[in-house]
Amino acid sequence: MSRFARGFILFISQGAYAGRFPVAPGTAGTVVGLLLFLVIKSLAPGWYLSICVFLFLVGTWAAGRAEKVLGCTDCPSIVIDEIAGYIVAMFMVPTSWGFIIAGFILFRAFDIVKPWPLKRLQDLHGGPGVMLDDIGAGIYTNIALQTAAFFISR
Repeated sequence: MSRFARGFILFISQGAYAGRFPVAPGTAGTVVGLLLFLVIKSLAPGWYLSICVFLFLVGTWAAGRAEKVLGCTDCPSIVIDEIAGYIVAMFMVPTSWGFIIAGFILFRAFDIVKPWPLKRLQDLHGGPGVMLDDIGAGIYTNIALQTAAFFISR
């Protein structure tokens, strides 16, 4: 693999190198997801969903390749899954700072605890094993935030 290809794969999979943060790289990756959310939050739902799908596909590819480059399975420095998961978590959620922060905290909690069946998704091999548990944590977070938004708006 060329040096350029290796660098490109690591740049994507490590969330513009946020995954190299020495403490809590997953949280650093989620911060990158939050920053990306601030850029795309005003998009129409179809475009936003397209970005979710794109992040999942590119993330699955990059994470699978990065595992080979780094020589470890679901390496802590691979944070594209946290970025994609947070973007999924915030799909069609109110964009107030309360929801943005609640989404951050809930997503990190679901990602760390990995309630059923997320832990089993992590056991898949390659890129899907890296990505799917965080996408699931994003879905759980989204359900919680949508429920809160429903009751707050009543």
